[in-house]
Amino acid sequence: MAVPWSRCWRSSSGAAGLLDWCCGLSRRTESSTAATQVLFRQGPVYNINKPMTIARHRNRCLYTTPRVCCSIRTDAKLKDPFSLAQKDLQNLYEDIKKLLVSKEELKALCDYYFDGKGKSFRPMIVILMARACNVHSNKEGVLLPAQRSIAMISEMIHTASLVHDDVIDDSDTRRGKNTINQVWGERKAILAGDFILSAASMALARIGNTTVVSVLSQVIEDLVRGEFMQLGSKENENERFKHYLEKTFKKTASLIANSCKAVSILVNSDPEVHEIAYQYGRNVGIAFQLVDDILDFTSSANRLGKPSAADLKLGLATGPVLFACQQFPELHAMIMRRFSSDGDVDRAWQYVLKSDGVEQTNYLAQHYCQEAIRQISRLRPSTERDALIRLTELVLRRDK
Repeated sequence: MAVPWSRCWRSSSGAAGLLDWCCGLSRRTESSTAATQVLFRQGPVYNINKPMTIARHRNRCLYTTPRVCCSIRTDAKLKDPFSLAQKDLQNLYEDIKKLLVSKEELKALCDYYFDGKGKSFRPMIVILMARACNVHSNKEGVLLPAQRSIAMISEMIHTASLVHDDVIDDSDTRRGKNTINQVWGERKAILAGDFILSAASMALARIGNTTVVSVLSQVIEDLVRGEFMQLGSKENENERFKHYLEKTFKKTASLIANSCKAVSILVNSDPEVHEIAYQYGRNVGIAFQLVDDILDFTSSANRLGKPSAADLKLGLATGPVLFACQQFPELHAMIMRRFSSDGDVDRAWQYVLKSDGVEQTNYLAQHYCQEAIRQISRLRPSTERDALIRLTELVLRRDK
């Protein structure tokens, strides 16, 4: 049985403080903070097959009941998120391609990843959040054209970041096919990524909402800062984990969080609704990346779409490695030299498999999904809101 993941820090209060920082829990009441500390002392109490209790919230503009119970069981009669958003996502990639008007070779580079074969995970969340916020705001859930544009922009920013990441990492595969830098070379790949970002920026400007422009501009800054953070390591183990979670937010969750916030701004002026949308995206985004880091150790290359142990080969210490380091201190030196010595990758791989690092990372992902459910449950009930709750289950259970 895995040791509760909170033991990986030197004190329960330190662990609570870390999660306060990364989940935004510091905004809660003192009683909520105390409950959080109990959670860390006892280990995770979240059970995917057990209903969660959501506390009442005082803001009269938000949906409230004395006690709201949300269950994400497999037998729950909730709409499949992907099916529910399918109509709004139809022709999304074709519409993106129309924004990438350019000469033949540059167009071929930009269209390479917009082939409609991606999971559309980020646009799907944005669409569902938009409709959930619209229902909450008495707009009958009708999707605004600007909200769909944000879904497109989100996917464009994400794809541009993938193109640049592949250059930085010298990756040769992405989504089961050769990367742009392998097919066309690094220089053209960098330019293609830049061009996609410029097209996304122009689409963002056309929305005409300065607050939305500011919110989504933060995403690009976070992506750059997150990439710089990934190039470094922390000597202190507690600082190292905080560094890892902050990098995870900036590189993965910021895009989802700020895109969700942007669509809420377009339909509702209440800052608390904006914060709900933001925190849901933030927590789901971090959980998604934590599961992705788990899959690097548990999934084969065929299912994951990239080589297994890719992060170790890039010198990256993700959640499973950082947790494993608590049981196998030998990993500390490997982490600091970024697994650059002969045999480091294989030895680190074995240490992770012998430890409970994967289980602990999974517990942490569950915690983030629990917080995402708590946030989204504050909106008025709707099919889309419930689909976002269901999505947390799919994030935890995904295998690719």
